[in-house]
Amino acid sequence: MSNTPQNVTDYPNDNTYFLVWNFKEDILAEKIKAGFQRICALVININNSALDRFPDSKASCVMGIGHEAWLKLDLPKPLPKELKAFEPIVGDKHIAVATKGDLHFHIRSDQKSFAYDMSSMISDFMKDIADCAVEVQGFRYWDSRSILGFVDGTENPHGKDRDYFSVINEQDLKYQGGSYLFVQKYIHNLDAWKSLSVEEQEKVIGRSKDQDIEMDDDVKPKNSHIALSNVGDDLKVVRDNMPFGNVATNEMGTYFICYASTFSTVEKMLTNMFIGDPPGNYDRILDFSTAKTGTLFFVPSLDMLADFSG
Repeated sequence: MSNTPQNVTDYPNDNTYFLVWNFKEDILAEKIKAGFQRICALVININNSALDRFPDSKASCVMGIGHEAWLKLDLPKPLPKELKAFEPIVGDKHIAVATKGDLHFHIRSDQKSFAYDMSSMISDFMKDIADCAVEVQGFRYWDSRSILGFVDGTENPHGKDRDYFSVINEQDLKYQGGSYLFVQKYIHNLDAWKSLSVEEQEKVIGRSKDQDIEMDDDVKPKNSHIALSNVGDDLKVVRDNMPFGNVATNEMGTYFICYASTFSTVEKMLTNMFIGDPPGNYDRILDFSTAKTGTLFFVPSLDMLADFSG
């Protein structure tokens, strides 16, 4: 049996929509299950249509399923080994909050119109059975920089390593081709960030701002973002972070999104950042970036998604 992954290894695109939906509490379970079957079929249809109609647009839609939704929908058991309800990671100063999410849609296209149309189609199908909890429109900022001005994702794996670190292989035969998806919506305190000199900002990140060169280990602060978020060459994830926000209200942020073959890798990274390594040595970037959401999903293979569609 083939276990073809969804488009989790695609590179970040120019136009991205992130949508989190929660099933309505007052809707009959059978109606939710029927709606879920339709949405699985729609996601497959959208991706096939994108390949036929806009082959050069790098368009795709990836759907993830939360722990509570997996149980509510009576999906296969035992569950994927590391799929669970994400619990807050509480440090002395900062918290990786946990928020509810039943379905997550990651929509990408170089053509903004097509990204919008895909999001609109998803929403038209979902609105009768669920409420949208998060809608974020991400955009590419210069050479893949965050709004903080630093390149985001330099440590991302490339080539075959993207499949290795983002897609489940031999360790979970039933769910081969699937991925663990974790997301957080961060809001930046840009006034505080801009008050720092470039040299101070570089110490927070652990890289040079203009040239994106990592500091030497004997110079890089132990509480820099690079020092704490990178947990080893054999423990990586595929990040597809995108900036978003409203300039007039100065509410700008980063939507952190990663695909991983094991969620334990993500947990280790978050623990380092929010609790610290050693405890108390938390990630300095958190003094300027606040996590407003935090949810774990499982992304089934395309074959399993087809099974779910009935």
